[in-house]
Order: sequence, then C-alpha cells, then structure tokens
Amino acid sequence: MGAAMSVLNRLAGARVVARLGIKDRVDRAVFRATKAGFSAANRSFAATSRLERPHRLPAAGDSGVFDLNPTEDQQLIVETVREFAAEQVRPAAAVADDKCEPPLELLSTAASLGITMIGVPESLGGVATERSTVTNVLVASALAEGDLGLALACLAPAAVSNALVLWGDETQQATYLPPFLGDDVPAAALAIQEPHALFDPFSLRTKAYRTSGGFVLDGVKSLVPRASAGELFVVAADLDGRGPALFIVESSSAGLSVEAEPAMGLRAAGTGRLMLSQVSVPAAALLGGADAAAYADCVRLARLGWCALAVGTGQAVLSYVTRYVNDRVAFGEPVSHRQGVAFKVADIGTELDGMRLVTWRAAARASLGLPFAREVTLARNLCADKGMTIGSDGVQLLGGHGFVKEHPVERWYRDLRAVGVLEGAVLV
Repeated sequence: MGAAMSVLNRLAGARVVARLGIKDRVDRAVFRATKAGFSAANRSFAATSRLERPHRLPAAGDSGVFDLNPTEDQQLIVETVREFAAEQVRPAAAVADDKCEPPLELLSTAASLGITMIGVPESLGGVATERSTVTNVLVASALAEGDLGLALACLAPAAVSNALVLWGDETQQATYLPPFLGDDVPAAALAIQEPHALFDPFSLRTKAYRTSGGFVLDGVKSLVPRASAGELFVVAADLDGRGPALFIVESSSAGLSVEAEPAMGLRAAGTGRLMLSQVSVPAAALLGGADAAAYADCVRLARLGWCALAVGTGQAVLSYVTRYVNDRVAFGEPVSHRQGVAFKVADIGTELDGMRLVTWRAAARASLGLPFAREVTLARNLCADKGMTIGSDGVQLLGGHGFVKEHPVERWYRDLRAVGVLEGAVLV
C-alpha cells in the first residue's frame, strides 16, 4: 500500500501532468485512491456491543389474499431505486463495462440509499420489521433496469449482511453487521461459484478441514464481484467431505489472494478469482452451524436474486427496443408497423411477465416462511432460458445497431447470459 501511494504521489507531482493541464484530475484520482485504499487497509471487524442472542426477522404476515401490488413502503423504495438507476447507474454503465470496475462514487451513493439495511432488523440498526425477500427482489429488479453489472456490484455487500441476519450467531452479528449500517459499507461478497465446467453448488471442490483452532480453507472461487476491493467474504466450502458449509473470511487472512477475472458479461462488477491457499479461520467463522438446510436456502435465495436481476434487465431491453422500433423509420414508416417486428416485441413482453410472476411468487413464499424450493426452481429455469432469449431478440430487433456499443442492448445481452451460469454473489 505504501509503495502504491508513493507512485501515485510522484505521478501527481510530475511536471508533465501540469503541462498537459490534467493536474486537477490526477489530484482527485490520487485522493480517491488514497481514501479507498486506506479505508480497506485499516478496517477491522470487532464487536462494538454484546448480543445475548442472534436477531432474526419474523415471517411476513399473510393476508390470505393473492396480491402482487407492493406496499406503500415498498413502492417508495422502488421508486427511489429506479430513479437512481435511471439517473446515475445507466449513464455510468458503459464506462464501467470498459474499465471492468464500478465507480466508487456510485457505490457510495447506493450505500447511502440503505440497500444493505433493508434486510437488517430494526433492533440491530436496520429498517426491517419482517422478512424482506419481496422488498429485496423489487430493489434488485429496479437496480438492474439501469445496468445488471453495476446492480450486482451495488448488491454484493447486501448478500453478506442478509446472510449474517439469516444464519449468523450473536457474536457474528455483533462483529460484522455494524459496518453495513452506515455510509461506509465494506466491499463484501458471497463466493460460491467455482471455475470448472458443469459447476454444482452442492458438490464443491473448495475444501474446509477442521483444526484444533478452527478451520483451514483451500480452493478457488470465481467471478466474485469486486473481489480485488473485497474486505469480507462469505465463502462456500465442503466441510470435512460431509457437505457444503458457509464460512466468514476476512480479506486480511493469510493465504488469501485475488486475481482479476473479467468475463463476457458483468464486467462492470469487477469480477475476480478468490484464491484460498491454506487459509486459517477461527471456529467462530462457521456460519449457520454447517446446517445443510441453511446452505440450501442460501443457494435458493441467491438464484432468486439472479431471477430478479434478469427481470429488471429484461424490462430495460423491452423499454429500449419499444422506443427504437417506433422511432426507426424504414421504407416510409416505423419498423414497428411490420408484423415480424411487432410480434417479436410482444413476445418479449409476454415472456417478461411470466418471469416476473414466478419470481414474485417465489419471493412471497420465502417472505412468509413457506417452502419455496419448487418456485425458485421454476423461476430459475424460466429466467435463465427466456432471459437469454430476450437479450438475443433485443439485439436482433436493433439490426446492425444491436451489434455496436453505441446502444446498450449488446451489453445487456452479454450480462443476461450470466443468469443461468452463476451461483451466489447476490442473496435476497
């Protein structure tokens, strides 16, 4: 860290910077890098208070009526997030995709909206009074209308805070939750995905072994959002060959390193590989007590989060291509007057409504504390299949314009292909 700061300071003082007239911009870059770097380097996780028991959210109340309308509070949250997505997320998406890195200012604004607090109980400083799966799904969908990659970067810390609320014990909640309740939210992520073909989240190659002082983790996690800036990870590993479990791993742990891993899509999320080489963690790092049911719910809630992201991005595609085909004139009339075009747009709308309905239903059952495995499976299959179709059709409807980066549809197509491939990273 000291060497990096030295190089940046020498750059800021170089004469060529002044001659080129870019000194102000370089100075701002150095300031942001110094602030971000020392924030990550100096953060320590320690309990600021003692909890007598873990705090859990009760199931949402069941009105007995099938109603898809959001509550007044949910509607207010969604409108705020959708405005943020339209005004700040979408304009920043193209540059973030090129740089393979989300802008820090955008992440800071997302944190100030309280995204990581939605699933945290009021008793711990959050805003939730009951299970908030539906609210989290609505927020994820609204963010993805701006850009899926940046939405993933904004939501990644909430995956860790939600996991701590759902399965953390009193010590883990007291130690790790407080930093997620302010504006300076730590870069954090849920790491399940591994870099091999036909990956199965219930058959992990990352291993965890018990030791006299806790556990040792060994393996590789792939496509972890903001991995290089990460301060805290929830890592899935096979425990003693008996099945998968979740572990809290701090970035300062010896043996943990990160490699950049830009992919076809989600480039704005700054994905990377998490390398775990004999990483020792204390016994208190085990999250959820190695409960198989807790891990299964973790995978299901993560898949539900990806479905919500697919719905939001699909809505972005539909809105964009509808405007495009109405405005694009060929042979003296808008191309939307052609049946082949109009039917394709109608197909996108039909499939999108189906994706939305099955996702909302799975989220509603999770909020009520009811079994939701079947509903998540249906939602995952539909969103993975139709999400890619919507992305492909969006590119096709723009013709040659769908192939160039002047329009965002090609990026949305690349991002939507991740829905059926990735596991973890988000958790609703």
